[in-house]
Amino acid sequence: MERLIFSSRWLQAPLYLGLIVAQGIYVVQFMMELSHLVADIAHLDEAKTMLIVLGLIDVVMIANLLIMVIIGGYETFVSRLDIEGHPDQPEWLSHVNAGVLKVKLATALIGISSIHLLKSFINAAQLEDRVLTWQVGIHIVFVFSAFMMAITDKVMNQTLHLQSKH
Repeated sequence: MERLIFSSRWLQAPLYLGLIVAQGIYVVQFMMELSHLVADIAHLDEAKTMLIVLGLIDVVMIANLLIMVIIGGYETFVSRLDIEGHPDQPEWLSHVNAGVLKVKLATALIGISSIHLLKSFINAAQLEDRVLTWQVGIHIVFVFSAFMMAITDKVMNQTLHLQSKH
């Protein structure tokens, strides 16, 4: 029974493979948006250019989020990655655990939310006040949630540190 339960972690592997496919879709979306930017450069004003560039940054941040989930989640919940000593090993991977991963994901979501909020503020004339209010409210909830997760992680680490001393 224990082996079956422990082996069940491999059921998550296809989920991470699916996220890799989703990342490939974001690469295609990025390239299409970039090609529109380059093709329409002569017809774009500064505000439209900024909105497109912010859209590109948004895609990159979502791709970064996907990488954190794919690599960090696989390493934390499925199996260790055999990349010790690899020159491209991400620095954050050496100390990743579920708590660190949650805080990193929360801060990434705040970054993505910030980009969306900035795009909305630039385009505020075309949006209803209600939409902007909700976006600001949701962003504040993301910030508060990340702050609370970071505090929780810090308290848990301090508790574990104190327990290991005894």
